[in-house]
Amino acid sequence: MAAAPPPAPRTGASARILVVDDDADMLRLLSLRLNAAGYEVIAVGSAEAALAQLDVARPQLVLSDVRLPGRDGLALFDEVRARHPSLPVILLTAHGTIPDAVEATSRGVFTYLTKPYDGKDLLEKIGQALALSAPAITQAHANEAWRAEIVSRSNRMTDLLAEAYMVAQSDASVMLLGDSGAGKELLAQAIHRASPRAAKPFVAVNCGAIPEALLESELFGHVKGAFTDATSNHKGLFQAAEGGTLLLDEIGDMPPALQVKLLRVLQERAVRPVGSSQSTPIDVRIISATHRDLEAAMATAQFREDLYYRLNVVTLVLPTLAERREDIALLANHFLDRLARKYDKRLSGFAPEALKALTTAAWPGNVRQLFNVVEQVCALSTTPLVPLTLVQRALRIPSAQVLSFAEARQRFEREYLVGLLKMTDGNVADAARLAQRNRTEFYRLLQKHALTAGNFKSDTAGGDDVAEERHD
Repeated sequence: MAAAPPPAPRTGASARILVVDDDADMLRLLSLRLNAAGYEVIAVGSAEAALAQLDVARPQLVLSDVRLPGRDGLALFDEVRARHPSLPVILLTAHGTIPDAVEATSRGVFTYLTKPYDGKDLLEKIGQALALSAPAITQAHANEAWRAEIVSRSNRMTDLLAEAYMVAQSDASVMLLGDSGAGKELLAQAIHRASPRAAKPFVAVNCGAIPEALLESELFGHVKGAFTDATSNHKGLFQAAEGGTLLLDEIGDMPPALQVKLLRVLQERAVRPVGSSQSTPIDVRIISATHRDLEAAMATAQFREDLYYRLNVVTLVLPTLAERREDIALLANHFLDRLARKYDKRLSGFAPEALKALTTAAWPGNVRQLFNVVEQVCALSTTPLVPLTLVQRALRIPSAQVLSFAEARQRFEREYLVGLLKMTDGNVADAARLAQRNRTEFYRLLQKHALTAGNFKSDTAGGDDVAEERHD
């Protein structure tokens, strides 16, 4: 069944700190000092070991020496920043590496301390770093309702959700990037629920699914008589989302002509319905989403640069399902539990080999594909545990079963006999003749495979062979 979700991140004096130093004595001293201050310490002697620990459990802060064997502390910081953008890093540096540490602060290192460091100063800097980074994570986990639909134990998703919660508190426009099926609309809904606009409407529109001729009217509305079918005034989606959030999904598919009109709406904070001479003020938070490379689209003049920067104030990138494999079993069991109730089936989970197949699959369709696969196996399963064969069928993976020679021969014989009986409408004499076997031997083969020739006769077949069969 689904694994228990990880505990909420801790803050303050109970936070988890990853300490990295190749000097065993220094590592021991730092660990003792931080443990005495109430922190939980994970101590490692290299950047490689630190990165391995990050894959296991996300700390709330990384404290690293600059000089490390192999990959140094600056390279470690770059990797940490790439994996966990909101995770604070403090560097410990000798005088010879101070210039490197200073440069690192301009790239996002929280701060650096020179050796020999003052213990009180170290604890003060750690407290400051945690105070800045932890509140959003703490608050994001304090009320799980805002992100209830997003099931995850992935460190990458933890960081993403912490950033999403911080962004939700502002009115900044957000652009969600990620492959199709990664969950962009779910994240947009979560941001809306975490925002001060939560009590107002959340409205989503797929810009690539509505014909260009209708999209302008859908977004901005129209007045009666604006075009042939405009028999009454119609409020657009911008007005429908008044006070709330409007998700412009697949914004990269919006026609260039409409991009100009959207830009004007965002600049003026007002919409003018089609056919109207007056604009209506709007108060809407914009979230856009796309799986397309908009920078490439701008280079070919398919997407306006000024609109891109208007929409892309904050960028959040959703990982693919393959990049968060630790979530696959959790999601699969979550979906199975939900769908079993929908289909009124008693399902207790997946067979171990079925779960292994799910966790190692490619998942080009991401979470949406996983949901569809689980729905298919749920609908077809006849046993409490979903077997491997159903998962392979849903994934369209050929069975990896290898038959013994005897099993393969038995299967071939039976399929061959069934084929002959179907071809001859159950006429044993004709089937035996095609197989170049006498009828006695052919009957013996049918008996071996529990086949009855009469079951293959159509209603219009004659009775001669029935009599012949009885005679034999």
